[in-house]
Amino acid sequence: MKALVYKGPGQKAWEDVADPRIQKPTDVIVRIETTTICGTDLHILKGDVPAVRPGRILGHEGVGTITETGSAVTSLMIGDRVIISCISACGHCDYCKQGVFSHCLGEEGAPGIGWILGHLIDGTQAELVRVPYAGTSVYKVPDGVSPQAGTLLSDILPTGHEIGVQYGAVKPGDVVAVVGAGPVGLAAITTAGLYGPSRIIAVDVDPNRVELAAAFGATDGVVSTDADWRDQVFALTDGLGVDVAIEAVGVPQTFAMVLDIVRPAGHVANVGVHGQGVELPLDKLWISNITITTGLVNTNTTGTLLKLVAQGKLRVDQFVSHTFDLKDIEKAYDSFSRAAETKALKVILNA
Repeated sequence: MKALVYKGPGQKAWEDVADPRIQKPTDVIVRIETTTICGTDLHILKGDVPAVRPGRILGHEGVGTITETGSAVTSLMIGDRVIISCISACGHCDYCKQGVFSHCLGEEGAPGIGWILGHLIDGTQAELVRVPYAGTSVYKVPDGVSPQAGTLLSDILPTGHEIGVQYGAVKPGDVVAVVGAGPVGLAAITTAGLYGPSRIIAVDVDPNRVELAAAFGATDGVVSTDADWRDQVFALTDGLGVDVAIEAVGVPQTFAMVLDIVRPAGHVANVGVHGQGVELPLDKLWISNITITTGLVNTNTTGTLLKLVAQGKLRVDQFVSHTFDLKDIEKAYDSFSRAAETKALKVILNA
């Protein structure tokens, strides 16, 4: 088969590799119909995720059809169309029993890490993929949900919802600021609307993305290159700052920004993948009763979000800005990596 293979920082290639095979009784093999590129993949290519070794097939999102099942798989059949979760969960360990699937203790990849596809084992940017723990790591695609919409449920929607909105404890009447209006930030904006905030402020360096965020539920937008960007945010509150500040980029500057705009007793929810440390000014934060959360998505709300998408209550098609054939994945990476120029959001790859 063909797959996108990581060759080391800054290097990748679409090339011939061996087809995956069933290795464990709980595995399935899925023929990819639709996949996508994540900001995390760009972090990998920058060298920010050293656990990814050269030779790894990238990708952790996708929809496809099951072509083969392991002997222990009873809830899935050959021919089922499924959403592949970015988190692989055994379903039996102590963390899985608590719903903390991101720290599954199963032996695939490394015990304690649920994100293994495209990270510790071969991923979904390929014609075929082996999916471990299939009974608890894929979701059947219901009628009315396109493979493109299903692919968005692999990662960005549950990530924005769980790590941004739920960890940020968004509640009715809150003023929420999302710093970074890329795909995950827009997912946080979209799902924050389910909780009844009074305002959702999109903050980004790109005026186009700030403007675009309105279609995803943002009530206000601030361009962070403006000299008075902070004053603009505070003017949209009671002068004390936002109730919830969501960081959705993953660089020290944006983490400093969310700390700068959150009000006393507010919440900072870090969603971005950071490749280097950030400054944490506890000498100033401790007296302000700020709650700071971080996390890797558990995907424990994927089923709920899937129902909302299937019922048309959560619109996701607008996340897709560019569509490519899977064989043109290197062109898709180029477009996605130059999002400010190409105006790319989610780049969908169809086999």
